[in-house]
Amino acid sequence: MKLITSDLASRDKKLAPVIAAHPLCTIGRGDKSVTHFESLVESVISQQLAVKAAETIYLRVKKLAGGRVTPARIAMISEPDMRAAGVSGAKFRTIQGIASAALSKEIKINSLHLIESDEEIFSQLTSLWGVGSWTVDMFMMFQLGRLDIWPTGDLGVRRGWEKIYALKAEISPKELELKGEKFRPYRSIVAWYCWRALS
Repeated sequence: MKLITSDLASRDKKLAPVIAAHPLCTIGRGDKSVTHFESLVESVISQQLAVKAAETIYLRVKKLAGGRVTPARIAMISEPDMRAAGVSGAKFRTIQGIASAALSKEIKINSLHLIESDEEIFSQLTSLWGVGSWTVDMFMMFQLGRLDIWPTGDLGVRRGWEKIYALKAEISPKELELKGEKFRPYRSIVAWYCWRALS
């Protein structure tokens, strides 16, 4: 990771001081303690929520699942119980859809890391109702450790970019998509430092 961050710093003089001022990026380093299914459920719950609120709701859902977030256990939880835990109706439907796809083996969720193509993973997961780009981007970055994901739909990444480059106007996801091209194949790491720039 040190070689990668050094390379990125040498490519962009505005990004270099942000990299120097923060810890080494953690994406792709070390094994994950949760299953891919758990990670996806967590990502869905986290959509458009503050970190603390998302954690609280996730822990309530985990408790409803008897302490283990598995497709079979999640499939058994009723909508009223999930709603009482703080999960919206739309997120309930999405989470149950992921559980159903895992149980039917429509998608081999816990084998997704074996698929080399990011596009293939993206295609499989976004075929499920309610699973959008942001959820898949977070999953591929933080669970699978993919280094070239560019989550332009994430507001924090855009705000961080604006701060790093001292932009006077807000940048659109489309504009940011183009700006990220020069950082291939390490765009996940640039996104991580955009978040850090806001802290």
